[in-house]
Amino acid sequence: MTLNSQPMILSGRGVTAVLGPTNTGKTHYAIERMVAHGTGVIGLPLRLLAREVYSRVVEKVGVHNVALVTGEEKISPPNARFSVCTVEAMPRETKAAFVAIDEVQLAGDLERGHIFTDRILHLRGRDETLLLGAGTMRPILQQLLPGITVIERPRLSQLLYAGQKKITRLPQRSAIVAFSADEVYAIAELIRRQRGGAAVVLGALSPRTRNAQVALYQAGDVEYLVATDAIGMGLNLDVDHVAFAQDRKFDGYQFRNLNPAELGQIAGRAGRHVRDGTFGVTGQVAPFDDELVQRIEAHEFDNVKVLQWRTKEFDFASIQSLRASLEKPPSVQGLTRSLPSVDQQALEHLSRYPEIIDLATKPERVEKLWEACALPDYRRIAPAQHADLISTLFSDLVRRGTVNEDFLAEQVHRADRTDGEIDTLSARIAQIRTWTYVSNRPGWLADPTHWQEKTREIEDRLSDALHERLTKRFVDRRTSVLMKRLRENAMLEAEISVNGDVFVEGHHVGQLSGFRFTPIGGTDGPDAKAVQAASQKALALEFEARAARMHAAGNGDLAISADGLVRWLGDPVARLSGSDHIMRPRVILLADEQLTGNARDHVAARVERFVNHHISTVLKPLDDLSRAEDLQGLAKGLAFQLVENLGVLFRRDVADDVKSLDQDGRASMRRYGVRFGAYHIFVPALLKPAPAELITLLWALKNDGLDKPGYGDLIPVLAAGRTSVVTDPSFERTFYKLAGFRFLGKRAVRIDILERLADIIRPLLQWKPGQANRPEGAYDGRRFTTTTAMLSILGATLEDMEEILKGLGYRADAVKAEEAAAHLATQDASDAPAASEAPAEEASDKADHDDADGAEEAPAEAPAAEAPAEAAEVTAESGEPQEPKPVLLWRLGGRNDNQRPVRNHGERRGGERQQGNRRQGGATEGAEGNNRGEGNREGRDGNRQQRGRDGGKPHQGRGDRNEQRGDRQDRGDRKDRNDRNNNRGGAQPLRFEAKPPRKEKPIDPDSPFAKLAALKEQMKK
Repeated sequence: MTLNSQPMILSGRGVTAVLGPTNTGKTHYAIERMVAHGTGVIGLPLRLLAREVYSRVVEKVGVHNVALVTGEEKISPPNARFSVCTVEAMPRETKAAFVAIDEVQLAGDLERGHIFTDRILHLRGRDETLLLGAGTMRPILQQLLPGITVIERPRLSQLLYAGQKKITRLPQRSAIVAFSADEVYAIAELIRRQRGGAAVVLGALSPRTRNAQVALYQAGDVEYLVATDAIGMGLNLDVDHVAFAQDRKFDGYQFRNLNPAELGQIAGRAGRHVRDGTFGVTGQVAPFDDELVQRIEAHEFDNVKVLQWRTKEFDFASIQSLRASLEKPPSVQGLTRSLPSVDQQALEHLSRYPEIIDLATKPERVEKLWEACALPDYRRIAPAQHADLISTLFSDLVRRGTVNEDFLAEQVHRADRTDGEIDTLSARIAQIRTWTYVSNRPGWLADPTHWQEKTREIEDRLSDALHERLTKRFVDRRTSVLMKRLRENAMLEAEISVNGDVFVEGHHVGQLSGFRFTPIGGTDGPDAKAVQAASQKALALEFEARAARMHAAGNGDLAISADGLVRWLGDPVARLSGSDHIMRPRVILLADEQLTGNARDHVAARVERFVNHHISTVLKPLDDLSRAEDLQGLAKGLAFQLVENLGVLFRRDVADDVKSLDQDGRASMRRYGVRFGAYHIFVPALLKPAPAELITLLWALKNDGLDKPGYGDLIPVLAAGRTSVVTDPSFERTFYKLAGFRFLGKRAVRIDILERLADIIRPLLQWKPGQANRPEGAYDGRRFTTTTAMLSILGATLEDMEEILKGLGYRADAVKAEEAAAHLATQDASDAPAASEAPAEEASDKADHDDADGAEEAPAEAPAAEAPAEAAEVTAESGEPQEPKPVLLWRLGGRNDNQRPVRNHGERRGGERQQGNRRQGGATEGAEGNNRGEGNREGRDGNRQQRGRDGGKPHQGRGDRNEQRGDRQDRGDRKDRNDRNNNRGGAQPLRFEAKPPRKEKPIDPDSPFAKLAALKEQMKK
């Protein structure tokens, strides 16, 4: 049995305990005492702190006189007189004149306490030994080390409680403390967005990365530090305030609340030397109670009762003997056996591995196994996985004498990459730190120097990359120089780029769009005011220059967007609002207060001039109508209504005015592009996307319609050339009219297309049984069927067509298909001889007279002979004829439509004929508003107009009197009348008028029918 039987030194002779709260200068005192001796060793709780103390000692005695020894790093000049170590790396014995151990209260820590206890009880300087720590260690040290000298040092500054504050309201030079990496990163991200940036310090970071982050904070590049409780271990930071974002932590075994002493240790980082500090909590933590606050401010904490201890008398006879020796309890009061630490947990796992049992058969091999178990778990992996790695290393050490360098090279190469984000780089650093530790173990490698340099180089490179990623993610670099300049109270330089970016001291602080400045987040409080003042100074000059440029800008530089904003070179400079006159919206400037005086007046005048020009250009027909001075009487009134209704009037709404308007008045309005249709009075030039979009905007401005459903959604439909569209019941109905569509229930049809539909229907109702050349769709002179031409121009199905015709006021009679076919066959048979005798020029003359007031030409020809569109169908599946669908015969609706029974085809009662033969102009808007009376009046007016246009040709529309007159006239009479018309120089132009003309009037040269007459004359020649 081999025992390490170094006895405990239970004596305090030559030992001095320097105790007190944070910021008492204990570490500084220890450094001064050490360099006063010829040799010395100092042990510190963190590698990061060891690095800091190493640098300070080097400054005093020179780099060749100081060694740095940690588990992962070793700097050993040949003649070094002083050693700075982590507590774990301190030698078991030393001949140095001076020994110091810092933060001795960690001897009570469950995870690392037994290591501190061992050094306290066993390690002594030849001339002087210092134990540095909290005042809570005094009783236990005096108990364990009788005769110890205790020096208590008071805090150099006062520590005060500042209460609860939101993270975004914390003062500058604050440290925010949390106990998980996720929480630290989340807080740092919040501070970056709100306050410009933060440095982060976590135990998982490599020392080099933590040093770089601390330097970032210490240099003033950022004003906030987000850290774990690692900052409580003696790091000297310029912190004015410590805020706890959490007060619970995982101590390696469980989640628990921090005790008052731990809170005091961390809070004590606030204040430096004689400068007072404050502490408090963030919004996520309940405020501290009064008793806790008093204890932290007065540094009054419960004394440490026991120290964690683990035997140093290891029995290496076998694995089981070693395990049993580790279970040995302490023999001295005031010590307690520590819980199994990482090395002991690894041994427990390895003792069950058959290959380890087979190898660890000798005491020296058991001792080597225990040495391998000391490998730190930097990767924070499961104990079993960590044990697997130790097993591999131990097997190599026993079988080969050293660790397999091929295996080592592969593992090191795996970690040698600097790509990836924060978590990836952190994992690689933990991995390389493992191999750095291996390379620093005596006798483990054949070429340790090479691997020490290699792993150190990789760790440094990874640490620098991690620092760069942390800084990029959590620091807004624009605040770095800016913060320094603000602290120096220097005058800030501001400038504005060509694209509106505003810079102060070279850092982007906001965006100038048009004449409005929008600052971006990152500065707050006094800093924000200083930045804003510098920005405004530059903006005042820029506003003047921009106003001058805009005043001289061309119309091409400005535009009105669909949201009612006026934009100059893409930036909003004004907003349109409704006014009393729909064509003259009010202009509201979008500009900061810095735009004043003449500059503001010039901008306002330029915007108003552009808006008026844009409206008068895009809506020129309406603008011309509103200014027309040659319109008189009813024409002027109609023009005013047309402008007020943005270019579209339902004919039913102005039926009386149209009836009373003479031919001269109509001609004067036609010269301004107005069309008198069967259903609408409108301006065809406005049925285009650009005018329709502007019209919709002007209506929306006046009627608060920008947010109404359907705003702007119909303009793309118009631009796509759709002639009809399925309606959306959620849309504001007016938007259909503004876009040039007539809302007809389930479908909306473009206004000009409806007029073309009227042109197709008109000859179907003018035709009489017995007349030659029955048009496709004509039935019995008072009813018609739907045709391919109708479906074609509407882009609609038969079902759609039913909805449209019903919406226009037509009503349908359903008859059997065979009955309709027999009737049409009878009509066509009786008309055949007459048709062959009719001169060709009569058909041509009739075609000229079928147009109504400038109606457009119908689309492509339909088949000549037809069954109605509702004829019987054959299914593709069975191939057998199905029951023929009924044929719908469409007629004009009237007042008594619902009461009048459907007559047989041959019945021609006077009252029935008078009801059915009214012009479809009278049925126009029967569906909208149920205004049948108005529609009937307009129908009668249309009958009179049509008779005047046709030069006395009989047709339906005047009731019994007209039809009786038509019965007396034969085809010869029509030929004579046509000949007389031709002798007068061509066909009479078709025109709507209130009464038949009593005397001949000159032909209106602006009427489209004058052009038809002229074309007819040319064809005759």
